[in-house]
Parts: sequence; C-alpha cells; structure tokens
Amino acid sequence: MAGVIYTLENIYRYMIIGYILLSWLPNARESFIGEWLSKLVEPYLTPFRRIIPPIGGMLDLSPIVALFALHFVTMGIVAIIDFFV
Repeated sequence: MAGVIYTLENIYRYMIIGYILLSWLPNARESFIGEWLSKLVEPYLTPFRRIIPPIGGMLDLSPIVALFALHFVTMGIVAIIDFFV
C-alpha cells in the first residue's frame, strides 16, 4: 500500500515540477497540457502562494514549500497506514 501512495506522490510531484517549468516558456500555460496541469496543480499551490509572497515580485518559492509539504503529508499517511495495517 505504501508503494502506491509513494507512486501517486511522485506523479503529483512531477506534475507540479512540469507546471513550474511551463511558466518559463512563453504561452506554454495556454496550451492543452498547461491548462490541464493548471486545473490539477493550482488548487494545491494557491494556499501556499497566499502565505508565501514572491521574492522581488518574480521569484515564487511557494512551489518548493508545497513540494516539501506534499512529501511530509505522504510520509504521515504512510505512517498511519502502517500503524493500522
């Protein structure tokens, strides 16, 4: 069971990283993949963006914090499942 949860975490992590990389390319977020990733990733990133403002108006560190939080939540879920199973 833990393997499935870690696999889902990795898939979502790569989706977040791909979404971040799309922001470096002009008009890439308006593509089909960019819009699809936006629908899946933005709801998770939005609370972190509210808490952590961009540095200098351009450098957004909130996805890094979001990735750490995703990993810690995944580890917690796996620990809870391992405790009960």
